[in-house]
Amino acid sequence: MAGPARVLVHVRRGGAGRPARFGQSVTGTFCPTHEDAAVVSCGLERGRFLLSDVAFPGSTAALLKRPSFCPAKRLEEEQPPVALPAELRDRGVAAGVAVLLQTSTGRILLTRRASTLSIFPNVWVPPGGHVEADEELLDVGLRELEEETGLRLAAGTFSWRMLGLWESIYPPMLSRGLPRRHHIVAYLLVVSAESHEQLEARMRPSESEVSAYAWLEPPVLEAIAATEDGAESLGNVPRVLPATVGITELSNGSSSSTQLPTATFLNTAPAEGEDVERVSTGTKFALRLWLESLGERGRAQP
Repeated sequence: MAGPARVLVHVRRGGAGRPARFGQSVTGTFCPTHEDAAVVSCGLERGRFLLSDVAFPGSTAALLKRPSFCPAKRLEEEQPPVALPAELRDRGVAAGVAVLLQTSTGRILLTRRASTLSIFPNVWVPPGGHVEADEELLDVGLRELEEETGLRLAAGTFSWRMLGLWESIYPPMLSRGLPRRHHIVAYLLVVSAESHEQLEARMRPSESEVSAYAWLEPPVLEAIAATEDGAESLGNVPRVLPATVGITELSNGSSSSTQLPTATFLNTAPAEGEDVERVSTGTKFALRLWLESLGERGRAQP
């Protein structure tokens, strides 16, 4: 039986709208070829996730970004051009939502994707998933949060806002194969009034999607955000970090606390060969936006 219809991304420039083409950079529609980011208006309109160069009713302005090594960008630069199989070209670009859950104690929840998943296995990400028909972005985020971790946030116990949009393609580098999945992911910041200890008591993760989770503290999050996938160096990573980070691993219906080397969270995406356990490039982008918002809030206070 067919599942729920997924919402696809549409692009509108100068008043004309059209479906985003699989394998063609959505970000590149709004920025010069040599750049990888643009500010766009986004929102749901008649069952479509719409990106536009002008504001429209109910839209939100957001930063849309792709990685410097975006496979769609590389495909457009290939000479002669690379033709994707028809079954891929006809798939379209799907819309997704990821929730950066911040606790009252200042920690952020990240989960490690199960090794059995076909996309980004063993990679650390916030909870998230596809936008289905007739769903609002926040509803998607809360649904995915509950499905993946068991956490249900009651109305009035949290605030939220859009952080930014990320163009995600799998495999993440063209050197590792032609694109098989193409998404625009809306990262939402959800700020809970509860501590990580309170939320931890209600965690009931789904092993089919999550193999481990961690409540990470700001110094480690700052270090993760400072790493740059596709760069030759790690970036300006804080020097004083704990050697290990406490995580909760899931196996055969039970959970156990263990330590993971902090360096694992600082791994970068390899250009070739098998992937490694790391934090996703899009998550690093979202964490940078989160850290920037913390700095702006601090500067705004007297």
